[in-house]
Amino acid sequence: MVASLGTIHRKNSYLIAAATAALLLSGSAASAVDDFWNLQFGPTGGGGVSDPATEREKLKEFERNPPPGFPTLAAANIEATKAAIARYEQIVEAGGWKSVPEATVKPGEDHFAVVELRDRLIVSGELSADAAGSEALDGTLVEALKAYQETNGLTPNGRLDAPTVAALNVTAEDRLKQLKTNLKRLVEMVAVVKPQRKYVVVNIPAAQVEAVALNKVITRHTGVVGKVDRPTPLLRSAITEMNFNPIWRLPPTVIQKDLIPQGREMQAKGENVLIKTGIEAYSNGKKVDPGSIDWSSAAPKSYSYRQPPGKDNPLGFVKINFASGESVYMHDSPSEGLFGRNFRAASSGCIRVHNIERLAYWLLGQNDGWDPEKVAKMKETGERKDVRLATPVPLHFVYITAWATEDGTIQFRRDLYNRDGVAEIATSY
Repeated sequence: MVASLGTIHRKNSYLIAAATAALLLSGSAASAVDDFWNLQFGPTGGGGVSDPATEREKLKEFERNPPPGFPTLAAANIEATKAAIARYEQIVEAGGWKSVPEATVKPGEDHFAVVELRDRLIVSGELSADAAGSEALDGTLVEALKAYQETNGLTPNGRLDAPTVAALNVTAEDRLKQLKTNLKRLVEMVAVVKPQRKYVVVNIPAAQVEAVALNKVITRHTGVVGKVDRPTPLLRSAITEMNFNPIWRLPPTVIQKDLIPQGREMQAKGENVLIKTGIEAYSNGKKVDPGSIDWSSAAPKSYSYRQPPGKDNPLGFVKINFASGESVYMHDSPSEGLFGRNFRAASSGCIRVHNIERLAYWLLGQNDGWDPEKVAKMKETGERKDVRLATPVPLHFVYITAWATEDGTIQFRRDLYNRDGVAEIATSY
């Protein structure tokens, strides 16, 4: 029953989300400009469709604007996850599933790997048993594959592709282990958030931000989280302040791993990284002439750096502050390239938030005079302003890679930082 209910919900939620994405889609393609640090300090990367460009843009819009769904830390998810564990124990006891061959297959195409794909989705419940056999990636299978992709943190494009094959080939034993591991995390965190009427949660492996009130997701946001070698920390804190159009003070990690290496590289070409980016260097409180800096010397390590507000400031128009021993924060971004991607582990540990103006307005709900128009005006005018929240809002950075919701839907995400003790394939798709 869990699997069938989950399949129905996933199909319906995908159709709703896709329709919403189509309505939100503007006539022009979104900018392909990457996030600031990919732009300035390294390389970029990370069926029956009549207009592939439009379809790609719809999928990007789906990534940027996920539907609200159920809270990740809802109390009801504990029993639902226990039911999912029982279901996966049955799957493992019956022998699990076979691997799907590596292949790229578009909707409407035939391929021998599709036979194994059908069998795989029958076992996990996205496809009915009478759909076995055919080599065609037909309409019914496309919808089942979209449902699978959506509940595994993949872009629901209905294609068999490399990330989808990798996710499909995480063994049933490893998926069961993830469910058991994450049940413990859920029980712990549900006990923390249960008495909180209003809170924000960042689920790091999902790269999503939820604003929750009275156990309902008011708004869900696509996020960008820390790279594997610069992971976003787990934390429990409270949001206390917002900086509109903030000054960016570069953290030590960015200075050491990004700014100085790029400064040396550009100096060798006769260019200046500070002039190019608008970043300012300071020594003992005094501004340093960018032309006087020898990036190959030890001196740049002793400077502090900051970037004034403006269109190139990587914090965008608002920064959200909270107590953190790791000096992380949440913020806007001046470019949206990464928000339209499936893999969004690209920061130095802080959280970038898409549609952050919605979150900012919601957080300021108890502050007199702050409505959506005023938040929009702060973005439009570029006015510098620091605002304390009238009521601090609890904040939780969590690491949940497997859970189920009250409707029976079972969710899996990449084990991004390899904390579940499962095979590497579960971390890299």
